[in-house]
Amino acid sequence: MTALDLAGPVAVVGTGTMGQGIAQVALVAGHPVRLYDAVPGRARSAAEAIGARIDRLVEKDRLTGAERDAARARLRPAESLSELADSGLVVEAVLERLDVKQQLMRELEEIVADDCLLATNTSSLSVTAIGGALRNPGRFVGLHFFNPAPLLPLVEVVSGFATDVTSATRAYEMARAWGKTPVACADTPGFIVNRIARPFYAEAFAVYEAQAADPATIDAILRESGGFRMGAFELTDLIGQDVNESVTRSVWEAFFQDVRFTPSLAQRRLVESGRHGRKTGHGWYDYGDDGERPEPHTAEKVRPPAYVVAEGDLGPASELLALIREAGIQVREDEEDHGTRLVLPSGGQLALADGQTAVEFRDVVYFDLALDYRRATRIALSHSQDTQTQTLAEATGLFQALGKDVSVIGDVPGLIVARTVARIVDLAHDAVAKGVATEEDIDTAMRLGVNYPLGPFEWSRRLGRSWAYDVLDDLHMRDPSGRYAPSLALYRHAYASEKREGTA
Repeated sequence: MTALDLAGPVAVVGTGTMGQGIAQVALVAGHPVRLYDAVPGRARSAAEAIGARIDRLVEKDRLTGAERDAARARLRPAESLSELADSGLVVEAVLERLDVKQQLMRELEEIVADDCLLATNTSSLSVTAIGGALRNPGRFVGLHFFNPAPLLPLVEVVSGFATDVTSATRAYEMARAWGKTPVACADTPGFIVNRIARPFYAEAFAVYEAQAADPATIDAILRESGGFRMGAFELTDLIGQDVNESVTRSVWEAFFQDVRFTPSLAQRRLVESGRHGRKTGHGWYDYGDDGERPEPHTAEKVRPPAYVVAEGDLGPASELLALIREAGIQVREDEEDHGTRLVLPSGGQLALADGQTAVEFRDVVYFDLALDYRRATRIALSHSQDTQTQTLAEATGLFQALGKDVSVIGDVPGLIVARTVARIVDLAHDAVAKGVATEEDIDTAMRLGVNYPLGPFEWSRRLGRSWAYDVLDDLHMRDPSGRYAPSLALYRHAYASEKREGTA
């Protein structure tokens, strides 16, 4: 069964921001659209607002005047649910309460035709549970659009436990016909994006709670080294601390309080204080008229070392050797494989973050993972009280000579980017192993849904099959709570590679 015919009316129930956005997408695609809201007059107001936005599309040359007039003629507010009877698809975007959505679906089932597709835009509730209220849950599917729906391309097409394959296929093809990029996923807490994105926020908050770095520095490292569009603190201020914390808590509770999804106490306190981000004028940052954005910690300029000694393979950081040579610093190669590190003139070591802490060694500085060491503009370093002052200075000067700002943070295992990426990769492998989605759809969802610079599996391939497992295994040894325990799927992925190499 293919996508809904353009002549088939689409109904949207709930006319808040998401409801209006979904209605606009269907309208511009060519469908007649019916708007309904339980609050009298709200559907009419929503239709006027959508009409105004369509007018602006004409001003931006995205629609012709004739297309705008035709779209306006296809848009109609409804005074009662009964006016939605001829719809081929009904999408609900009402209050995120299970009982409210279930009652609405029961009412719609009595009104629409048997072949009408029923859908929910929920981001946090179980599609299976909502559809469980229906006599025929096979025609019920999740259509999770991202805000703002007219602009963001991703749509998660979620199959509940009882969703028919034909219904999911219709929904998938319809989203594609509307110009969106659909991804198919099973009904799991958080679906794809909100499940796999949790470590991006959680690890940033954990580093902050450990007093290893301030929000501005963590955000700068995630952007300028990790390649993320925004840091975790500024992004949650944009989303709304209350909204982001609610999603985290929902996923955590839906997974029976799995420690991997534990909410942040620091964020909870922020929400309790009413500092919800930009919308309240204050979150992690101050958005008031007199508020100043704090600058990230950046080390003072120091002289670079005259040379470094490369011992072993730097793995994901191997391109640093070429950059060091280009900066005019001599690279001496030790033919004996002592590990994966650089030795500085002081005798101290410089090593890529691996889940261990600097305090475990006599004289070491750790540096963080970068998406691209050539293009990165900032690098995080960590050290312990046992690290020589000269070793830290040489490490700092080395990266400064490569054109990088340097942020020195506390001695936390995995620093910032490395621990975050390792956990994202792990959750992605776990999701595929449990039938949530395919590798391709997960990569697409994370790139389009939250603007990650790489999908988790693209990152995994770039970093090496065992990299994420090794980092998490080290982290787990230092925090045996289970938060960092590698999944069985990631273990199999890493071990299978080693076994093949050992028997080749």
